[in-house]
Amino acid sequence: MAARDFRIELGPWEALRAGAEPIRFEVFVDEQKVPPESELDEWDATSVHALAFDAAGRAVATGRLLPDGHIGRMAVRREARGQGVGAAVLAVLMTAAHARGQTQVVLSAQTHALAFYERAGFVAEGPEYLDCDIPHRLMRRALP
Repeated sequence: MAARDFRIELGPWEALRAGAEPIRFEVFVDEQKVPPESELDEWDATSVHALAFDAAGRAVATGRLLPDGHIGRMAVRREARGQGVGAAVLAVLMTAAHARGQTQVVLSAQTHALAFYERAGFVAEGPEYLDCDIPHRLMRRALP
């Protein structure tokens, strides 16, 4: 799958949940062993969600932008990783944050993904911490 082989939709949870929720459960609950009760939360209803579809129309990646400018729940199905779809979802969420007047975005990055976010201009801050027993770092990026 090349960058030209997918499209990304932005929308509310109600509109994108059917595609986003299975990806999140596949990546976070099945692969990373996050407790299922920790995966969905009250922020889903108030966040802007991005959902990427491959050329066949299958949902392959997702992420969300909270009202305060936090980006989270970035997840890409295993077979779609390394194809640029995660970076495209991240870029769409940053554009959405900028469009609503936010001057920066922040996220809680799993430490194995720090380089991915650094390539997108994020800078790590503070110490490593555990979230659902997974090491994370806070990262921030200013928006133009």
